[in-house]
Amino acid sequence: MSGSLRGRARNHRHEKTFSNGSQLDFPQSLPKSPVSTSPHSSPRPQSPAEPVVLSIRFNQDNGCFACGTQTGFRVFNCHPFKENFRREFEASGIGLVEMLFRCNIIALVGGGKAPRYAPNKVMIWDDHQGRCIGELTFRSEVRAVRLRRDMILVVLEHKIYTYNFTDLKLLYSVETLANPKGLCAVSYSSSPSVMVCPGLRRGEVRVELYSQKKTKFIAAHEASLACFALSLDGSLLATASTKGTLIRIFNTKDCTKLQELRRGADRADIYSINFSPTNHWLVCSSDKGTVHVFSLQAPSGIDPKHGEAKNLNANSGSLLMAGSAFLNYAVGNAGSSLSFMKGVLPKYFSSEWSFAQFRVQEDTHAIAAFGPEKHSVVIVCANGSFYRCSFDPSVGGEMVREQYERFIKPDEVDKVPMSVGT
Repeated sequence: MSGSLRGRARNHRHEKTFSNGSQLDFPQSLPKSPVSTSPHSSPRPQSPAEPVVLSIRFNQDNGCFACGTQTGFRVFNCHPFKENFRREFEASGIGLVEMLFRCNIIALVGGGKAPRYAPNKVMIWDDHQGRCIGELTFRSEVRAVRLRRDMILVVLEHKIYTYNFTDLKLLYSVETLANPKGLCAVSYSSSPSVMVCPGLRRGEVRVELYSQKKTKFIAAHEASLACFALSLDGSLLATASTKGTLIRIFNTKDCTKLQELRRGADRADIYSINFSPTNHWLVCSSDKGTVHVFSLQAPSGIDPKHGEAKNLNANSGSLLMAGSAFLNYAVGNAGSSLSFMKGVLPKYFSSEWSFAQFRVQEDTHAIAAFGPEKHSVVIVCANGSFYRCSFDPSVGGEMVREQYERFIKPDEVDKVPMSVGT
């Protein structure tokens, strides 16, 4: 199988280059220098129609986020909130920034009005050296990059390539349906190694179980895929379609559907989905401006709030069969008062609605993830706003805003359009 995959990649004429050797190391801390500017850098004035923020993305443990801008990229810490560092280039933009936890290796793709690098190249940036030490070149635009400690995944419109991190050797390639959003997710624990991407049919998710050398397919939705996410350990998959009303949870091992969550009744563009580190909660954001937190089903006998065994009779919610194991509702998402008639009324009336909510005040593109503090959510917006809020794991409802910051200067924020993607 691997031989044929390499053959396809060669036909695609990708190129790989290391500027100094072929071994990458992984120091465990971010650089301390706050600002680095090219020797002859003189940031050129931004025109009103020119976006400052080109992309925003959390790192693998959601402890940091990076944003690509028209003049470089910046990395911020979520808690305590602070700017870790920024790299300013000579009036040239970075469209995609992919961190590898908190180490010095970062993947960059050019973007904006004057891209720093061609949009068909992935540049491997070593922040200790302050330069690129490797690159991957393709014949079409790079839509996304995903990093593990052992792999680099490059997402193109119709194909995904997986490389060994240390020497950029091609390991796998898969074909996908048209994927302009660059949808792709990988597990970040060392084992099992899981990758999910769009299949070749509308609404289909391809699940690559690298550890087991197996490929599975999930018919997740009738409509096209809009967003999906893997849990950190790769055991759970959450998917949403372009309708944006439902989020479905699947077991990646056997592809069974475990739970169906309702974001709302109206169509929405889902911007982000993230699991909590313990897989007990899920958060999503959309163009409707409300960030939703859902409780997830946990294995019976486990307290979803503390990860400890407890009396099942003390839990709220009901039991259902998924695969071969009984699952218990974590805390209990809100449901319709007519849910007892779910066999008679449409599925809408038996839906599980969100457990906690937070309304972003600005009309902007926002992504959300769980913070390092227990029962906290961090929200990062394309207009430069940062929120940290908390929810009560017993009663849910409206989340409490704990912190608000601006990570882009006011004069820059005014020029950010509302359509900026993540």
